Amino acid sequence: DVLQVSDGSLYPALHKLEQEGWITAEWKTSEFGRRAKYYSLTRLGRRQLEKEADNWGRLSSAISRVIKLKEA
Repeated sequence: DVLQVSDGSLYPALHKLEQEGWITAEWKTSEFGRRAKYYSLTRLGRRQLEKEADNWGRLSSAISRVIKLKEA
């Protein structure tokens, strides 16, 4: 598994995202007949995701340049 997140980390993070208005949560019945909480990205959340992806792209690009300079 590439990424493992414990319940103790996941749910506080989801709650924070919901407080920021980046996701919404809704209780529904799952395909197995159990109640489950479903999360959706809001328009504001989509904008924030795009900002974070841009920031990550700049950071990873800068790190790649440093690594290449060090290898040269």
